[in-house]
Amino acid sequence: MNFFLGRHQDGGSQSADDALAPGRNGGHPVATRTFSWQAFGAGIFAAFVGFASSFAVIVQGLTAVGATSAQAASGLMALSLGMGICGILLSARTRMPISIAWSTPGAALLATSGRVEGGFAAAVGAFLVAAALVVVAGLWKPLGRAVAAIPLPLASAMLAGVLFGLCLAPVKAVAQAPALGLPVVVAWALVARLNRLYAVPAALLVTIVLVVVTAQGTAVEGSLWPLPVLVTPSFSLAALIGIALPLFVVTMASQNIPGIAVLNVNGYRPAPGPLFTVTGLFSLLAAPFGGHAINLAAITAALCAGPDAHPDPKRRYWAAITTGGAYLLFGLLAGAAIAFVGASPPILIEAVAGLALLGAFGSALVAALAEPGDREAAVVTFIVTASGIGFFGISGAFWGLIAGGLIHALARWPRR
Repeated sequence: MNFFLGRHQDGGSQSADDALAPGRNGGHPVATRTFSWQAFGAGIFAAFVGFASSFAVIVQGLTAVGATSAQAASGLMALSLGMGICGILLSARTRMPISIAWSTPGAALLATSGRVEGGFAAAVGAFLVAAALVVVAGLWKPLGRAVAAIPLPLASAMLAGVLFGLCLAPVKAVAQAPALGLPVVVAWALVARLNRLYAVPAALLVTIVLVVVTAQGTAVEGSLWPLPVLVTPSFSLAALIGIALPLFVVTMASQNIPGIAVLNVNGYRPAPGPLFTVTGLFSLLAAPFGGHAINLAAITAALCAGPDAHPDPKRRYWAAITTGGAYLLFGLLAGAAIAFVGASPPILIEAVAGLALLGAFGSALVAALAEPGDREAAVVTFIVTASGIGFFGISGAFWGLIAGGLIHALARWPRR
């Protein structure tokens, strides 16, 4: 079955089977004559930005829902390997720079959800359900349309509420441990003044230096080399409603749909449904090993699909392939990343995670309040979600969307 039928930037439609037909590129799945060192460099940079700027958020989210250090390392490795393989396959198949990422907003959701009944096994069950919903959304258009029909202000307000608590972490770090938190924030602010893409990696570098200086003689638990840990999933209503559904909505609304938009802006027209389905399938594969969600990238997609990757749009897919290869290598460093997090003061890791999410929080807040007619419903969604208060064991993100949806519906109730 020909999954991918797209329109390239030159305006000519071309199927993946035509693009990969033997004789047109020497019979190889990827035409090596289109390889570009410029695209290679852009791909390496995109992978570094994608991993370094948000892996602390992933670890924070997995541990918050009950993962041990070994399970968190396994989840980080599963996500990295899944991102790498998925990105390489899709980019080589479509000849488009299809960048794949983990769901950073989804991890932030996990960090605010906390443990549910059943522990990490129940969270893994929720990961599986969320991944299955993404697959169905790609295959069954009514579900995809239903997700797209969620008012953007409400979805954005829910995301802003999820991110709000973590975005406060840098302030808390400066207040609780000025000698540690202040250098991290100052490094982020100074580098952001020059180039925002380097700001979070610079903050992470300062954090590493601080941890090395302050953790001398401290034993680091865990292996530097990650081992896959298979988690037998369990299913509970609280986890399904409090984790699976919000994770599905956040992943679709803040990752998959913007990822398609970034590709469209740069002249690529892939069919969205098949891409959603494939990323959902890779999420299903990663979930039993602790991975929460794999999806289309947005920020790194802009780095790989834009003109900085290569002037010729037909050669930019090498940037996404290179990014995928780098993610495979980063997956082997998951154990070292977990060991680093374990040796760091928790507030310091939360501060780095908060700095990484400030841009996403600002964008979500602007989108939530852009429409005056939906502003009240969006504010209610944000407040209920940001409160972190759950009912019946279900996290505030779900109730925030419900509360905002009710206000949104009442505002449109016909008046006599």
